[in-house]
This record gives sequence, C-alpha cells and structure tokens, in this order.
Amino acid sequence: MASVHFLHHVCVGIVLISLGHSAKYDPNWDSLDSRPLPDWYDDAKLGMFINWGVYTVPSFADEWFWYRWKGPSGEVNPAIVKYMKENYPPGFTYQDFAAQLKLEFYNPKRWMKTILKSGVKYIVLSTKHHEGFTMYPSKYSFNWNAMDVGPKKDLIGEMAKAINGSGIHFGLYHSLFEWFNPIFLKDQENKYTTQDFVFGKTLPELYEIVENYKPDVVWSDGHWMAPSGYWNSSTFIAWLYNESPVKDTVVTNDRWGSDTMCKHGGFLTCHDRYNPGVLQKRKWENAMTLDRQSWGFRRDASLEDFFTIEQLLKTIITTVSCGGNILMNVGPTPAGIFSPIYEERFTQLGSWLDVNGPAIYKTKPWTYQNDTLTKDIWYTQSKATPAVVYGFFLEWPKEPFLLFGAPKSTRFTTVQLLGYSPTLQWEDHPHGGMIVSIPPIPHSQMPCSWAWALAFSYLDN
Repeated sequence: MASVHFLHHVCVGIVLISLGHSAKYDPNWDSLDSRPLPDWYDDAKLGMFINWGVYTVPSFADEWFWYRWKGPSGEVNPAIVKYMKENYPPGFTYQDFAAQLKLEFYNPKRWMKTILKSGVKYIVLSTKHHEGFTMYPSKYSFNWNAMDVGPKKDLIGEMAKAINGSGIHFGLYHSLFEWFNPIFLKDQENKYTTQDFVFGKTLPELYEIVENYKPDVVWSDGHWMAPSGYWNSSTFIAWLYNESPVKDTVVTNDRWGSDTMCKHGGFLTCHDRYNPGVLQKRKWENAMTLDRQSWGFRRDASLEDFFTIEQLLKTIITTVSCGGNILMNVGPTPAGIFSPIYEERFTQLGSWLDVNGPAIYKTKPWTYQNDTLTKDIWYTQSKATPAVVYGFFLEWPKEPFLLFGAPKSTRFTTVQLLGYSPTLQWEDHPHGGMIVSIPPIPHSQMPCSWAWALAFSYLDN
C-alpha cells in the first residue's frame, strides 16, 4: 500500500512534466536549489524547535537513549546501561516505555501561550525521531504511534489546529531512517541498492504529514546514513515545490542525504548548533538547544546546563547579523508541558523582542556584521527604504559613550536607543566612525535588561 501511494505521486509528476503543465522544478538539485526562498522565512528570523518521542519517558542522557542502550557495542553508553539495570526489571524493553508516554497534561493552548509570548514566528514540531515512533496516527507505523500506544492522541493534529490562525508558521521535523527497523537494516545490508524502507515507510510518511498537516517547514534529519538518491529526496521535494498543498509557502532544510548537507535544500543547517560568526553565501539556520546536552527533556539536567538569557541573546544577535535564522529547542516533559526553565527563557526573549524586534524581524545583513573598533557590537539592517542600521551592544558601557568604527555619518544622521524616546547625541570619531553619547538612564527606566540596540538613520553606507 505504501508503494502504491508513492508511485501515485511519481506518476502524476511524470505526466505533468511530459505535458509541460504546472511542474516548475525538476527532481534534481540544480533545479530545486534555484527556487527562491519564500519571504516569510527570512523575515521571521526566530523559530521554536519542539522535540519529543518515546525517549521523553526515561528523560535521561539524551534523545539517543535507545541507541546508546541497545546499539552496537562501541556506541553504548555505560551510564544508560547502569540506569536501566538499577531501575527497571529484567526483560524491560524500549517499547515498554511507549505505553508510559501519557503526556496527560498536554494542552496545545497552553503551549501556544508560551509560543506567542516568546516572539518566535514559526515552530518545528517533531513527528518522528530515529526511534521510528510517530507522534500522530501514521498509516505506515502500525502499533508504534501515539494513537495506538501511550497518549492515544493525534498530537500533531491537535497542535496544528491550535496554531491555525495565530500568525505562527507551522513546521514539522521527520527522520528519514530508523535505528532498528528491520526493513531499513536490510537495505543497509544491501548497501542501499534496495529501497524497500524508502518506498514502504519514509516517503509515504513524508507525503502523509504534508497532506494531513500542511506544514510551512519540512525539516528532514537522519540524512547521513545514505545518499539522497537512496532516499529519493529530490523527487519528493519536486512534488513539494510543484504540487503539494503548501507549494508556495513551504521551506526545506539541507538534510536529505549524505551528499546534501550544507550544499542543497531551501536553507542550510550544516551541523547542529551551527553559528559560523561570519556572513554566508546562502540562507542558513542555527538549530540549537537551550539545554546544551540534549534535544529532549532531561530529568537529570542542572541549571548550569541551560543557556542564560544573556548567552541566548548573544547567540540570536550573532546569528541574525550573519544572515541566519535561529531555531531554539524545547523538550517537553513526559507529562506534556514545557518545564519552567523553558517558559522563563522564552518569556524573557519575548519581553526583549517587544523592544528590540525592529532590529531582528525583516532585517538583512549590513555591510559589516560586527564592528571594526569595539568588540561585541553586531549589526543588522532593515529591509525598508531608507534603510535603518541597527547596532547591538551586549554590555552596558562603563563610560558615558560608545565607539562605533563601522558607521559613516552624514549631516542627516540620527541615533536612537530602541525603547528610549530621546535622540542620542553623537560626533564623528577622529579616525573614522562615530562616538555616541550614552545617557545615564535610571535602571527602572531602562528599555530592556539585556543587550541593547541603537538605530542609525541616514548613514553614508
């Protein structure tokens, strides 16, 4: 049945191409990479990654729990083996965890409160990690999905319904491969000359989540196991861009095969927590975790494992300055809520964006990304005309002024601190750049508590 579903799309695509009708992009990377990125994605800048699965139940080590417990001997984590031996009876299997995935307090409306407060403009919700368990009632994952086992719900569908009409773009994560799926292991044994797993499970699931939930982001993973030809990725993406219900709005990442990462796709991720610190030639995304150790919730996490708000804002500012988007991860608890540390960070972010949002959303990289004179000053530029250049400084200056080496003034130049009404005084620096006076603002009247932005209007560059 899965193969028939897939072949239907292939045949339709062939007919459209042969008749010269609506198909625009061919199933090859040169053609697919030529598709312009929908404007909404670059304008959005900020997204929330939500990763959950059966691994959420043990909530120990990280999302690779099963593989580090039962994988090849060289990959096993002794701490996980010890944890299972000391806390679970002999014969307990990973599949037994699925029945314990209750998510009893899962409430998409509660999630939406945090999402809306945070200021993010899109989310990417995990439909299936490498363990193969789908968080929705997939036709291709019998008795290993969230409707048949555990919460007994269409978790993805409930979230899609809650987010509809909110202005937040809905995206979905999907793993191409599954660690212990015998069909995949057989293809692997055959050196990927057979594609039974691809046609029987991976591709049908991809079509399924697009047709059922209409995501604006399809975030693929698990690509490194085989080249994109094995996954038939280019054929799927051609359908996604040409014929799917989201063909005009959808964006894709670069994890579609061992030959595609950091090379092909709608935007590049290159590796987890990618933040190059310099301007890139193509649009990219920094997918990162607030908990430095894991994409999933960890019961054994300590406060020191999490980014402080100051560290998070620096990561956001440097990412956006260099032309990237940032996808910030939260791992829900086994009860289905965001733990307070995540709620706090995202609420802090939202309050900061209430002031500094104009310097983040709908911006583009400026001529300079960081300043030529003063450390840790980073720039963005509005897309509007005339352009406004924003200069972020991460620490409040000890002196009543800041030195900026990059901006070149004109007689019309004005400088303003975002969130503070009076225009700031400035003068040209003797060796180029500008000296901007920073007023002694009482703490109670500060526009925000961390990372401030100056708006430079009518510069010469």
